[in-house]
Amino acid sequence: MSVATAIDTGDIAEEMGQLGRRARAAVRDLAQATTDQKNAALLAAADALRNRTAVLLAANILDMADAEARNIAPSLLDRLKLDAGRIDAMAVGLEQIAALPDPVGEVLSSWDRPNGLEISRVRVPLGVIGIIYESRPNVTADAGGLCLKSGNAAILRGGSESFHSSGAILDCLQAGLKSVGLPAGSIQLVPTTDRAAVGEMLTMTDYIDIIVPRGGKSLIERVQRESKIPVIAHLEGLCHTYIDSDSDPDMARDIVVNAKMRRPGICGATETLLVDSTIAAKTLPGIIEALAISGCELRGDDATRSLDGRVGAATEEDWRTEYLEPILSIRQVDGLDGAIEHINTYSSHHTESIITDDAAKAERFLNTIDSAIVMHNASTQFADGGEFGMGAEIGISTGRLHARGPVSVEQLTTFKYVVRGAGQVRP
Repeated sequence: MSVATAIDTGDIAEEMGQLGRRARAAVRDLAQATTDQKNAALLAAADALRNRTAVLLAANILDMADAEARNIAPSLLDRLKLDAGRIDAMAVGLEQIAALPDPVGEVLSSWDRPNGLEISRVRVPLGVIGIIYESRPNVTADAGGLCLKSGNAAILRGGSESFHSSGAILDCLQAGLKSVGLPAGSIQLVPTTDRAAVGEMLTMTDYIDIIVPRGGKSLIERVQRESKIPVIAHLEGLCHTYIDSDSDPDMARDIVVNAKMRRPGICGATETLLVDSTIAAKTLPGIIEALAISGCELRGDDATRSLDGRVGAATEEDWRTEYLEPILSIRQVDGLDGAIEHINTYSSHHTESIITDDAAKAERFLNTIDSAIVMHNASTQFADGGEFGMGAEIGISTGRLHARGPVSVEQLTTFKYVVRGAGQVRP
């Protein structure tokens, strides 16, 4: 029976334990899997996604109808929706993962000791990865594919909104696994929408090695608070774009409109625009006009509001808000120093961009801002593993330990030391 219809009515702890045992057993098989075998499974899963497009769309219709009945926010509905193009994009994502170098077994460094010992640091999988995410069903394909390529088993807990869609996608991933003789337990989906399953998952220290949450601030905070398992955190994307006094107005306009409006609901969307006050009167009117035409609601400080009556009043809360909607807050600042101060005060340390023709200012911004991704003359919407040439990603890690920025196949590995001797004993 498809996971999408397997509503849990029994004991959640026992059901989660079964998932854990299957995942732990699968790790042993994945450790022996060849690169060709993993790639073949990914390509077969991509084919299954395309061949089952009608099935995926039917499952997504169920999710969309339920979400609309629950008055889910438009930005979340956009994340949830599947169409033929997005399904093909998932398949392409799996093909791109297959094309990536296999990180498992890579020798990161090696050296010889005076006593003749040969020591190597070798990349190995993390083990079993638990991934908790909201709304976006494509994360099921991305996360499953990345874990498979990096030799990890995955236990996925998608949002209740995408339950049917994620189940249909999982069927495709498991079809790929079965086609090459790998166990279905390599990629599993929690078969219930009961939130108690998340709490249980966060305590499964015998089975899960790493938890990766991907979603809103409340989800991340809950996982960090309750998890007994190490966490790779993806915090909210409160991203900033700063327009410097030495910048091209047309470039600034084009970048800002793209950074905000290309897809307002993704974590790389710019939420606050900062502008050097000395050029605001010249640069901002064209940007405000372009954003207004695009349907963006604008909120700004008093100086910005004086330039255009369409700009509403920004509050202190606006500088701290990840909208994920076509809303942008605008503030005029005292040059680069003012921009750095604002970002360091309000940023979630995700992605920040400076627009300037001054190379020295750009380097100062890039070196001073403490965020996972910093950019020069580029839209923050490029904050994406695929755009970085890393294939798909599980999320953007805003933490400082183990992984930072896009979490792709390399970030889902650790390393071990391999020591080769010829009979040496320690004196």
